[in-house]
Amino acid sequence: MDEMQLLRILEDNPKASVADLADILNESEEEVIRVKSRLEEENIICGYHTVVNWDKTNSDHVTAIIEVDAKPEKDVGYDRIAAMISRFDEVTDLYLMSGSSSFSVVIQGRTMREISDFVAQSLAPIEGVTNTSTSFMLRQYKVGGVNLMKDDKKDKRQIVQP
Repeated sequence: MDEMQLLRILEDNPKASVADLADILNESEEEVIRVKSRLEEENIICGYHTVVNWDKTNSDHVTAIIEVDAKPEKDVGYDRIAAMISRFDEVTDLYLMSGSSSFSVVIQGRTMREISDFVAQSLAPIEGVTNTSTSFMLRQYKVGGVNLMKDDKKDKRQIVQP
């Protein structure tokens, strides 16, 4: 079985049924289940996610990207700091970066104040963290490859006549 093709299909459509996967890959359903289970056990497939357009819901939802500067430690580099940051439920994504900051941290909360308090009380005090810079996401246009502007295709400009 072409595992890379299976991974690409699941990345584009995590809800694809085993029967559909078997048809696409020209494999038996049992083989698809076996390979998919192994990929999950080996932590190659790490989860199945739903993209939510929070702007269309009636709930308070704020996402922020926080650039975090940190001092690497002898023998472990940034790993201890990354482990400390990743343990927080508010953190949805954590990346070691090249460039001007050490980490890029994506967090979610209900309000900007909640996120600000998290940064001040939980993130900034971590030993080794030297600076943080928070940017709030104002609107989502495309998330995880999904265009959230599907309803915005109509030209909403007014017609101007001379």
